Amino acid sequence: MSETGGVVAGVARIPEVRGFARWPAEDSSKDEGKALRDRVPRGAHASLDTNGDRPDAVTAVEESGRGRIPELTPIRVGRMAATPFAFLRGSAGLMAYDLARTPVTGIGAQICGDAHAGNFGLYGDARGGLVIDLNDFDETVHGPWEWDLKRLATSLVLAAREAGADEDTCRNAAYFTAGSYRRTMRLLAKLPALDAWNAIADEELVSHADAHDLLGTLERVSEKARANTSGRFAAKSTEAVEGGRRRFVDAPPVLRRVPDGEAAAVAIALEEYLRTLSADRLPLLARYAVHDVAFRVVGTGSVGMRSYVVLLLDHREEPLVLQVKEARASVLVPHLETAGLPVPAAEHEGRRVVLGQKRMQVVSDNLLGWTTVEGRPFQVRQFRNRKGSVDPAALAADQIDDYARMTGALLARAHAHSADPRLVAGYCGKNEELDEAVAAFSVAYADRTEADHAQLVAAVRSGRIAGELGV
Repeated sequence: MSETGGVVAGVARIPEVRGFARWPAEDSSKDEGKALRDRVPRGAHASLDTNGDRPDAVTAVEESGRGRIPELTPIRVGRMAATPFAFLRGSAGLMAYDLARTPVTGIGAQICGDAHAGNFGLYGDARGGLVIDLNDFDETVHGPWEWDLKRLATSLVLAAREAGADEDTCRNAAYFTAGSYRRTMRLLAKLPALDAWNAIADEELVSHADAHDLLGTLERVSEKARANTSGRFAAKSTEAVEGGRRRFVDAPPVLRRVPDGEAAAVAIALEEYLRTLSADRLPLLARYAVHDVAFRVVGTGSVGMRSYVVLLLDHREEPLVLQVKEARASVLVPHLETAGLPVPAAEHEGRRVVLGQKRMQVVSDNLLGWTTVEGRPFQVRQFRNRKGSVDPAALAADQIDDYARMTGALLARAHAHSADPRLVAGYCGKNEELDEAVAAFSVAYADRTEADHAQLVAAVRSGRIAGELGV
């Protein structure tokens, strides 16, 4: 063919553009994934290091409390001591220590870092619909996809044990998690890029994951989520004061008023928060006035971190509540180097959480942003944005496998936003070798977590560490 005036065969010659793929497309990612099996056999993921250098579980809990509000530490310890599953929820750093000593493929992804079974749930989108996805990103970082998968699978073993399921059901929960992750990644690898990016819509998720036994539970959770709004929270947690204003009412230890200076610092920090939002959101927030700020204890792993709720009212006195939550460095970061992975450069931790969330979710809170309060980084998001969740430890035995498949599918979709699904799918393959290995690891790690939990309970009872049970 002749070349004339910058045209080859009638097609304009376009230079390679930075940030876009090369053409012709090199469809070797699947083969590259397969090749990784020679270095890290899929069966190797069953291994769990049992050397004696591991930190004592109680010491690890004490270390993770550094920098938190001291008077709240007993609440955190008490919540972790409730059950082995609760202990796992609060010990992401300890598990990261263990995961860093397990095989990794070297395929990086934006990972949740705390992808246990309780960190999936429903929340509202901007149009009033409900979305189900991962919903906690305090520990998010670019890291090994295997770490999220193993943490999720282990948490389902523990949740199933807490629910009273037999050991075969518990092991199968981990097996089905990994299998669903693998099959979903293979499906995404076959789709056009845009379809894969937006895949696993709510109405398709149950069928894709073969989670039909969960339908009734999801419907009940959805009904509760629709009523879980800022308005309902404000109606229960605030009172009218002079001048037509409202303020939060003390409800210790979960909700308490703060000194005026502390409240003012949080309110002023919202100016920085506005600069992190898309400009089209600013006219909306300009229609709300800031009325009050209170401190609110949240979660299990997050207890002791600084977390505020901010009451906003519009011209009709309808509320919008924002959560301003401290963002500490991810507990995974100290362990990335041990696993042979790059350690990210230091950045604003609130920004890390927000961008990580947006990289993993199909739909994110449209008021998600970050700020700094008296030198500390915070994330900002809507509070009680029609949120709802399934308690995996309360599921019937015939629902646990469905929940495992559903969450495994959601995790694969989240990872596929930052890792090439063809590469991961090439490694995971068609057979169940990876599923078996993850299941074996998860049962072994669940046993380890139960031993860690027993150590913590004994330490609370002996007075070695303070813990308030039942709070």
